[in-house]
Formats: sequence, C-alpha cells, structure tokens
Amino acid sequence: MESTIGVSPAMGAVTTRTVVRGACPHDCPDTCALLTTVENGVAVKVQGNPEHRPTDGVLCTKVSRYAERTHHAERVLQPMRRVGPKGAGRFEPVSWGAALDDIAGRLRAIAARNPEAILPYSYAGTMGLIQGDGMAARFFHRLGASLLDRTICSSAGTEGLNQTLGGKVGMKVEFFRESRLIIIWGSNSIGSNLHFWRIAQEAKRNGAKLVCIDPRRTETAEKCHEHVQLLPGTDAALALALMHELVVNDWLDHDYLARYTLGWEALRERALRWTPERAAAVCGIPAEQIRGLARDYGTTQPAAIRLNYGMQRVRGGGNAVRAVASLPALTGAWRHRAGGMLLSSSGMFPVNSAALQRPDLLAGRTPRTINMVTIGNDLLRDASPAFGPRVEALVVYNSNPVAVAPESSKVVAGFAREDLFTVVLEHFKTDTADYADYLLPATTQLEHWDVHLAYGHTDVLLNRPAIAPLGQAKPNTQVFRELARRMGFDEPCFADDDETMCRTAYEGRVEFGELLSRGFASLRIPDAPFAEGGFPTPSGRCEFFSERLARQGLDGLPDHLPNYEVPGSSAAYPLAMISPPARNFLNSTFVNLQSLRDSEGEPLVEIHAADAQARGIADGAVVRVFNDRGSYLCKARVSARARPGVVNGLGVWWRKFGLEGTNVNQLTSQQLTDMGRGPVFYDCLVDVRLA
Repeated sequence: MESTIGVSPAMGAVTTRTVVRGACPHDCPDTCALLTTVENGVAVKVQGNPEHRPTDGVLCTKVSRYAERTHHAERVLQPMRRVGPKGAGRFEPVSWGAALDDIAGRLRAIAARNPEAILPYSYAGTMGLIQGDGMAARFFHRLGASLLDRTICSSAGTEGLNQTLGGKVGMKVEFFRESRLIIIWGSNSIGSNLHFWRIAQEAKRNGAKLVCIDPRRTETAEKCHEHVQLLPGTDAALALALMHELVVNDWLDHDYLARYTLGWEALRERALRWTPERAAAVCGIPAEQIRGLARDYGTTQPAAIRLNYGMQRVRGGGNAVRAVASLPALTGAWRHRAGGMLLSSSGMFPVNSAALQRPDLLAGRTPRTINMVTIGNDLLRDASPAFGPRVEALVVYNSNPVAVAPESSKVVAGFAREDLFTVVLEHFKTDTADYADYLLPATTQLEHWDVHLAYGHTDVLLNRPAIAPLGQAKPNTQVFRELARRMGFDEPCFADDDETMCRTAYEGRVEFGELLSRGFASLRIPDAPFAEGGFPTPSGRCEFFSERLARQGLDGLPDHLPNYEVPGSSAAYPLAMISPPARNFLNSTFVNLQSLRDSEGEPLVEIHAADAQARGIADGAVVRVFNDRGSYLCKARVSARARPGVVNGLGVWWRKFGLEGTNVNQLTSQQLTDMGRGPVFYDCLVDVRLA
C-alpha cells in the first residue's frame, strides 16, 4: 500500500492518493492481482499489478471497470424489505437492526421445526475464501441447515480430473509459452482466459501451432491455425479417435505408459474401436481432420492441452474430461514442463478448509444435500420421506439463480412462492433480488478483506479493502456474524474478524507476511510435476481405469456418452443449442453496467446462414427460440460463428433486459451429468422461428 498527498494548484485542495493491492474476485482462471487507486476515499482506477507475473499489469475490459461498478448509482446501499408482490422488485428501507432481528426470528422459528427447511444458495459471485464460504459455512453448519451441492459450473470436469489425475492438477500455465503445439479445447480464451491467451500468442510467435476445438467459431478459434468445429457433446469421441491414431501409428511413450499409468491395455482396446471415420460421423467433422490432429499431437513435443469447462456441460461431460486428461500420458507429454494439460490448478492450493468452514459445528448431524442445479424442481417439491421437509427459507449470496440456474420458468415459480422466506445479499437489484423478502447490501471487493486461490495459475492472492464500505453495506462475513449472535451461537469462531480468517486460510502453509507485503505468494511446485508419475491418485499413476468408478457400478474407462438430446435426433427440435458466455459479461455479473451492455449489444442467438435461410430468418430479425421447456424471444444474428445445425444463445443476460423478461435458461434442462452431478447447459435441442 502506497500513499501520497498532493495539492491541486487550481483549487488549492489537498488530495490524498493511495494505491492498494488486491485481487480480482471473479470466476475466471486468471485471478488477477489488482492495484486500486483511491483519491479522498473514492476508488478512481483499478488496474493490473505489473509485479504479478500472471497478471503482468493487464486486466480484461470487464474488471478494468470495477471502480465504475463499485460506485454505480444503482448500488444497493441500505437494507430493504419487500412491499410489493414477489418479482416486482419493490422495497422500502429498513434498519439493519430491524432486518437482522426479523430474519433471525424467522430462521429460528423454522429451525425449531426442522433446520433442514432452511437452504443457503451461493456460488462464485466472489471466489474469495472468506467472503465466499468462510463465516457463512460456519453459520449454516451450526444451524444444521440443508447443505448445497455447489455443482453449477465445474463439478463434472472436477470429477473427471479426480478419477484420472487424482485432483484438479496440471501443468503450470507459464510453461505453455515453451510448447510447440497448443490445443485449446472448449475455451474461448480471448474472452474467458485472457492471460493464458497472451502466453499462447507468445508461443505462436515462437513457432508453436495453435488448434482450437469448439462448436462455435469463437474469437479464439479465428486466431488459431486450425479450428475443429465439432458438434456439442462429442469431445470424448474425438479424444478416443485421437488415441486410436496414436496407437496404430505407434506415437506412444511405452516407457511412460508402463511406469506411470494404470489400465492401459483396456483403454488401448477401447480406443482401437474408435476409428477416425466412426468419430467423424459422431462429431460432424472430417475424418482427415482427426488424422491430422492426431499426427500433430503424436509427433510434436512438447505438446500441451488447455482444457476449459464448456465441454463438460453435457451428459457425458465427466467422461469427456477423463478422455482428454488421458491423452498426455499416452505420448509422455508430462515429461516436459511445457507438456501435459491444464483444466484447473486449484487442487494444488493447500487451503485449510476445515478451519475456515468448521464442519465440526454440525456436531454429528448429516443434513440432506440439495443440488443447486435442480433448484427449480426442489423449490416446488412438497415434503416427503425421500426429499425431506419443504424448503421454507432461502438465503442467497454470491449468486443470481433466477438468471443462471437451468429451466428458469421453474426457478421463477419456486422463488415466487409466497410461503418461501427469501433473504438476498447483493450489490444490485438482480433478477433474484427482485424476489427477496429482505435485500441486504453487500460490500464489493474494493471494500473488504479476502484471500484467494486460482484455477489458472499457482499463486495465492490477498485482497485488502481499498475504501470504506459505501452507504450501509456490510461484508458477507459481518452479516453472518451478526445473525449468529442473534441466533444465540456463542462459539468463539463467530468472533473471528476477516483478517484473522485470511491468516487461517493457509496457516503454516503460505507466509502471510509475504501476502501483506506483495499481495501474492507463489506455491512451490515442481516445474514438471508428473514427469515421473506421482499423480495424487490412489495408485500414484494416471488412472485410465478407475477402480473407484467401477466400485460404484460405473464404467472404469472413459467413453463417449451421447447427449440426452442428441443433435439431429428430433424432428420437432432439429437444432442443438449451446449458451456460451457473452464476451463482455462474466456469468451474470456486469450485465447492469451500461458501458459493457452497450459493447455487448443485445440478447441474441447466432444462427448459420443455411439454417436461417431455411426458416426465412434475416439478420437482426426478432425470433423465438423454443422447446418443450419454454421459449425465449431475442434477435437473430446470421453468423459464421454458428455451425450448421447448432445455434449459440449467448448468456447470461439478466431476464429483465430480455425482450419478454426471460433469458436463454428458459430452454436449458435440470438433467445432470454422468459424474459430478453437474448441469447440462450445452445438451439442449431447440428450434428457431420468426417471432
């Protein structure tokens, strides 16, 4: 933290200027180090910290507007109580004392009947370990509330990595700059992983070949040497066909396979059934393109795969990640620090989760678990022996489920229940906030302490508050502390302040003094962590065959599982739809910033010219995208970004900005993935017609 004092010659006024080190809180692999310039208590600029190598002084367009977001005229800055019908977003001001007294009283009465009728709902509105699920987890564990299965983003891929590599581990991102071949699989890195893209561009300038695998012709795909535009949900078929070619051409590292893998013979037998022609028919791409990609991968060292989470949001998502994560072991790519693959590095961080979240406060209780993906169905369920009590109270923080959860017509119906008591901690009047009984003002990242891990690099980051909380805003932690006191929870852990919790997160594992002085600290990890095996699996090997899955009655080997809604299988709904993020938003965050909304334009669906012509749809026409779950009105963009037979419904717009007050999640389903219990946002059939 640096401070200066200046005098304006024109005004004669004294200006106090401070630069404060922090961390980006958002759900992005880059977890940037921030420098916030504060003048007389106002954040005037947020920029990347040039001393932090992964950030290198650069921020994405979204987060560079973070000061604008924090000082936004529409910030919720005082507690509010609903006065209109649910969903209307009509509130009256109320004091913190009155709000928290009433909330605690309502929760206490419900808990006296059955605490499992109370459900927390949160995700990655902040990725911080403290404002995310530090004090909140302590509160709900002590209460005995239902547990939330936080699966809405990455759980299928996480389980795929766990079963194959032993955890969310991989190569270090900085060494992609030394790779000779980089496969960007299921990622629009320019929009969602900017700092990796800068590294990939450096590798490209040094002669590396870049290949993008994605159903959409993204900005990233346009700038790679090759684009493999496969059908949604067919990634495992492609990976198995690549294995086929590696086997038949003997592009294999037999020594690595023998020493450091488990189940190779069985996987080899399965791969030999997946000829390029078979996979081409499934994936909707030429067989020769599969052969060429396999040749590149099998004959180029070091070769690296940057996988992202888009490809696991289908029925077979976990299996697809297992198949892709197996590839580097076939060629011995892990021997090189610039070889292997990376989906997430977050499993490498030694977080002291038990000390932060205190599951011991459950005191032997085992509350039911409700999956956040199925919140639409679950809010509409009656009490039953199988389900448990009806959900009577919902506390939402760090999430906007009315906009982001699938099959949103049911989510809306659930939130609209008059007998559901809903508390929302928020910065703005989001779609979800409109249904709150109490809307409580939360601090932004510039106003509180937090500590972070990353899933795209291996540095721990500390966030210091740069400014005092605006208005009456409180950190999430303080809200749950004050509720705990009103509920009579007198355990000492509820008195821990935020800086103490930051110290607890990595206690004894990361030097907190370094975090205070620099704002970040690098984990000590070998440059090539799996050059000689040592995977964090039960066997210590890359497990092509998972005995753990087999014991669950599942296939121990990765395989292609067709989508629930297979492209081309329905006459009524002949188009597959994926809903990748709009470039200028981050999930549903930043949608209310006018400058970013102006850059993004309007809610739209991208459709290929052939599909548009067959339906009489011109560019810019208002269209209805529909299936059995609902319909969504938006503009059509006739675009080569869409492949024939697939439309791209860009998200996640707030519903209130939609032409009919809906968004693309009217169409997505509450089905779950093959493993990890994740959502299948990109496993969705629709049709499109002129409105």
